[in-house]
Amino acid sequence: MEIRFSGSGGQGLLLSARILAAALTEAGLTVAQSNAYEPVSRGGLSRSDLVIGEGEADYPLARRLDVLLILDEAAATVSTGLLTPASLVLCDAERVTTPPQGPFRTLCLPFTETARTLGNPRVTNIVALGALTAQASICPPEQLLAAIVAQTPARFERLNREAFAAGLAMGATEPA
Repeated sequence: MEIRFSGSGGQGLLLSARILAAALTEAGLTVAQSNAYEPVSRGGLSRSDLVIGEGEADYPLARRLDVLLILDEAAATVSTGLLTPASLVLCDAERVTTPPQGPFRTLCLPFTETARTLGNPRVTNIVALGALTAQASICPPEQLLAAIVAQTPARFERLNREAFAAGLAMGATEPA
């Protein structure tokens, strides 16, 4: 399975990928992670790819995406060439105004709006991770929640739990 987290710098994309990679590794899968970002701390194009398998990866870079998460318009069309008819594209409904078009499945969900209602738009990435988990059935939600708690500061545990639960609920309301 190949997953890409994409958007702009400062959105926690690399953290989200690292959290998912930790949960999948804990489940006994092999995960290769690669990152690419523009040399600015906030606002530049950013992405993180996970190539997931049961054995050693034959090629550690994403070539055909099963899941694409887009959190910013800057990344809306960058990955279209890696999508297949079986791909799932999840977009932030507020920050991605022109989602990729094609024979793949696209869902635009209110990640940023939901994070804002929880009191902190910085957990948009965790909301999105919850929705991705519900839609793509990559690993059990409780396993991913444990990785979130382990990989983020303890002072944000309650907020991250709420954000993840909101994302799971959001993803579960959409047909898979």
